Amino acid sequence: MKNSNFYFTSRILRIMRNAEIEMHFSKDKVLQPVHLLIACLNEKTGVLGEISLKTNIDKSLMTNRIIELRESQNQNITGSDFFNTAVTVEVIEVFHTARHYMEKYNQVYLNEGHLLKALITTGVMDSFLTDENKEIILALGTNSRDMITHLGKYTYPNVDSPLIRRAISKDENNIVNFVDKNFSKEWSQTIRAAFLLDDPSIYIAYDNYKEIIGFATFDIYKNRKCYFGPMGVTKSNRVKGIGYALLHHCLKDMKEIGYEYAVIGEAGPIEFYEKACNAVVIPSM
Repeated sequence: MKNSNFYFTSRILRIMRNAEIEMHFSKDKVLQPVHLLIACLNEKTGVLGEISLKTNIDKSLMTNRIIELRESQNQNITGSDFFNTAVTVEVIEVFHTARHYMEKYNQVYLNEGHLLKALITTGVMDSFLTDENKEIILALGTNSRDMITHLGKYTYPNVDSPLIRRAISKDENNIVNFVDKNFSKEWSQTIRAAFLLDDPSIYIAYDNYKEIIGFATFDIYKNRKCYFGPMGVTKSNRVKGIGYALLHHCLKDMKEIGYEYAVIGEAGPIEFYEKACNAVVIPSM
C-alpha cells in the first residue's frame, strides 16, 4: 500500500487493522497508541514473535490501564487517512515519528521497526511498559538483524536482464564512487577491498542510460563466507524489482558454489527478505 511518497509493509497494514479490532475489543471509541502496541505483540511474525517471547508484558493489564486512562483524561481526538476510525492525536504523532525514522534510514517502506521505535521514543508507552521491556523492544525490534535463508531447495526465478551483470576489474572506481555517494563510506571501503580478489562477488544494476542504480554482493564483507551483503538500490529506483533481481543473482551463484544457506547481514527491510527468499531472522542469544 502506498501513501504519498512512501509505502506500508503488509505486516504494518495487518497491525493497523488489528489495532482497530483491539480498540473495539476494549470497548473504546477511539484508537490509541497502546492499541498499536498490543496489535504488534499479537502479530507473532518476524521479530515481533521474538519480542513476545522475551518480554513479560501482560496485555490484559494493558487493557485495564486503557480504561483507567480513558476515564481520567480528556482525549484529543482527530481523524486519519490511515485508519477507519477516530484516533488520538498521539497516534498521529507516532506515525509522523515513524515516518521520520523511515526517511532517516533512507527507506521507502514504513515497517514495524519504525513503528516500535516511535511508540517508545515519543513516550506514549511510558504508562504501559517497564524500562526493561522498552529496552528489549528497541534492541530486538528496531535494529538491523541478521537473517538466514536455506539454498538446498532454492529455485532461481527468471530475473535475467541485460541491465544487470557481474562486476569486472574496470568497474572498480565507478561502483566504489556510487556506493560512497549513495550509501556509506564503510560500504565503499568494503567494495574497494573486494576488488583485490581475482573475481569479486559483486553484481551491478544499470538504468537505460547506463548509469549505476544498484549493487549486491556476497562473500566480501570481512571475508565471511555464505554472507550476503551489502546491497543497495538508489531510493528513486526502489519498488521496481531491482533489489529482488540483484539478490537472486547472488543467491544463484552461492548455491552453485555449494552453499547450503546464505546469511543476510544486518537486514533492515526484514519483510523484503522474508518475501523475496523465505529468509528468517536469526534469534538473538
